[in-house]
Amino acid sequence: MNSTYDVRVWQVLTNKNRGGNTYSVRWVTAGKPWRETFTTRALAESFRAELLTAIRKGNAFDTATGRPVQHAGQRAQSVTWWALMCEYVDHRWDEAAPNSRRTTADALATVTLSMVSKGTGPVSKEDIRRAVVKWAAHKPRRAAGDVPKDIARTVAWLEKNTLPVSALADEAVVLKTLKGISKTLGGTTAAATTIARKRAVFYNVLDYAVSPAKLLTSNPLIGVKWKAPKASEEVSPRRVINPQQAEALLTAVAKLSPRLTAFFAVMYYSALRPAEAVDLTLDEIDLPEIGTDEWGWFFLGDSAPAVGADWTGNGKRRESRELKHRARHAVRRVPIPPPLVALLRSHLAEHGVSPDGHLFVGERGGPLSESVYGRIWQKARASALSTAEATSPLAERPYDLRHACVSTWLNAGVPAPQVAEWAGHSVHVLLRVYVKCVVGQDAVARRLIADALVPRREAD
Repeated sequence: MNSTYDVRVWQVLTNKNRGGNTYSVRWVTAGKPWRETFTTRALAESFRAELLTAIRKGNAFDTATGRPVQHAGQRAQSVTWWALMCEYVDHRWDEAAPNSRRTTADALATVTLSMVSKGTGPVSKEDIRRAVVKWAAHKPRRAAGDVPKDIARTVAWLEKNTLPVSALADEAVVLKTLKGISKTLGGTTAAATTIARKRAVFYNVLDYAVSPAKLLTSNPLIGVKWKAPKASEEVSPRRVINPQQAEALLTAVAKLSPRLTAFFAVMYYSALRPAEAVDLTLDEIDLPEIGTDEWGWFFLGDSAPAVGADWTGNGKRRESRELKHRARHAVRRVPIPPPLVALLRSHLAEHGVSPDGHLFVGERGGPLSESVYGRIWQKARASALSTAEATSPLAERPYDLRHACVSTWLNAGVPAPQVAEWAGHSVHVLLRVYVKCVVGQDAVARRLIADALVPRREAD
C-alpha cells in the first residue's frame, strides 16, 4: 500500500438539489482530488473533522483510497448504533409512508435490545422500546427539542451504552440480533411475517451504514448463515365466506348500521381494501344509469390506512396516500357488479357524501375509524353466523371480505392477470396468496387436458 502525508482538506460544500441538499467533503492527497457526499451536514462535518484529526496526529493517507490508514474501522468504532439509527431515520422519514414509519420504529426498537453493550443495565426492555419509538425513530420530535422527561434517562443511557457500529463486523453480534428479532418481548417466537419485516429493516440500516454513511465496507448480513422461519402469506379457505353467508352478513350490518352496509359491500363485491374504502370519494365512482342492469366502475386513486397521529404528516390518524404498490398518481380501475351498484345508489340517496366528497364517515362526520366499523362487524358476525362459525376464523376481519371477492373472481375462471389488475396485486403475489382458495378448477383443467389428448380424426 502506498501512502502519503501530503493532504489538504477543504470546507464542506453544500449541493443544492431539487430533492433536498446534500453535503460534500473535498480533500487532496498527493495532488489527487477526492470527494465524499453525505445526506446531512452533520455527517459531512463529522467526516471532515476525522480527516483533520488524522492529519494533526500525523497519520498516513492511503493514495489508493484517499483515506487515512484504517480510517473506515476507526469511524465505525466512534459511531454508536444509537447514532446510526437516528441518522437512518432522518434519511428515510420524509419519503416513507406513515405505516412504514411506524413499522420501522417497531423493528428498530427490537434490534436495539440486542445492540446494548451492558445488557439492559438500569433500564427495562419496555423503557428501551419506548425511547426508540418515541424519540430515536421519530425525526420531528428529535428536531423539535428537548427529550420528554419520561424517557430522558433511558435516552441518555442508550446514547452511551449501545454498541459501536464496528461491532457489527462480528458475526456473533449479528446472529444475536437476528435471534432477538425472532422473539417477542415475552420470549415466544414471533410471527414469521414479523420476523421477515424486522430483518428487512435491519438489513436496510446496515446498507445505509455502507453507503451513504461510509461506516462499513460491506453489509454484515450478507453471507451470514441464519434460517428464518418461513413466512406464510396464504389466505386460509376457512376465512372465505360464500355468497349466502355474505348476504346474511350484509343484512345484519344493515340492521345495525345502515350507513355502513355499502362500506362492507365494496370490499366484498369489488375487493377494496378497508383503507381504500375509507378514502373512497364520489369522483372515484362511475355508476350506470338508473334502471339499467349494467356494471359500474371504480377509479381508485388514494388510500388512507389508519396508523396513528404520531406517524402521519398531518397530525391525524389517517393520511391519504397513493394506492398500495402503485405510483402516487396511478389509478386502479375495478368493476362494480349490479348488486353493488344498487347498494351504492341507495347509500348515496339516503346518506349522501361528506362536504369533501367521502362516501363513508364517522359518527360525528369525521373520518370513519377502524374501531367503529370493527365493532359493527363483530356484532354482525355474532348475529348472522352460527355459534361454530362465529368462533372460527370465518370472515373474522373486514379485510376477509376482500379475500372472499378475489377468491370468487378466481373460482369463476377470471384470468389471473385480470384479477391481479383489479385487486392491485402482482400475478405472482396473487397466486401465492390465494393458492388454497381456488377450488373446483381441477375438474375443468382435467377435462381440458383429456380433450387435448384425444387423437384427432382426419377429415374424410
